[in-house]
Amino acid sequence: MPETFQKHLDESIKLELNLATLYTVLHDSFSDDEDFWWELAMEERGHASLLQQEKKQPCQKEFFPDNLLAKDLQSLLDTNRRISELIDEFSAKPPSRSKAFHTALDIEQAAGEAHFQEFLDSPSSSYSANIFKQLNQEDRDHAERIREYMKQNGIS
Repeated sequence: MPETFQKHLDESIKLELNLATLYTVLHDSFSDDEDFWWELAMEERGHASLLQQEKKQPCQKEFFPDNLLAKDLQSLLDTNRRISELIDEFSAKPPSRSKAFHTALDIEQAAGEAHFQEFLDSPSSSYSANIFKQLNQEDRDHAERIREYMKQNGIS
C-alpha cells in the first residue's frame, strides 16, 4: 500500500473516531439532546469501521473508491488536532448548548467530513463506491441534520 494512501486512510479513520468521541462527550453533557448526539456518534463509528475494514483488504488501493478520502492530508491533520483539543476542553468544562451545536456544525463542514458527504452525494464511479454508499445510506448529511435540529429546538 502506498505510504501516502496509508497516511490518508489512517488520518481519515482517526477523524471519524475523534468525532465519535466528541459527540459522546456532548451526549454525556446534554441530557436534552443525548439521543441526537448518540446517533451522530454511532454513525461516525460506523464510518470509521468501514475505513478500518478497507485497511484489511489485500489490494485496497485498487478496490478503494478514488474520491472517498480528502486529498489534503494537512487539513485532516489540522482537523484531528482541533477535535482532540475540543474533546479535552469539553470534557473538562462542557460548552454552552449553542456552542456545542455551532462547534459540531463547523467541524462537519471541515475538510474530511465535508469531503465524505461530497463522496456520498457524487455519482458512483465503481462497484466499491456503490458498496460504501449503500452502507451509509442512513447517514445523511450531518451538517444539514445539525442545522435542522438547531432550528427545531430554537438553538441560535
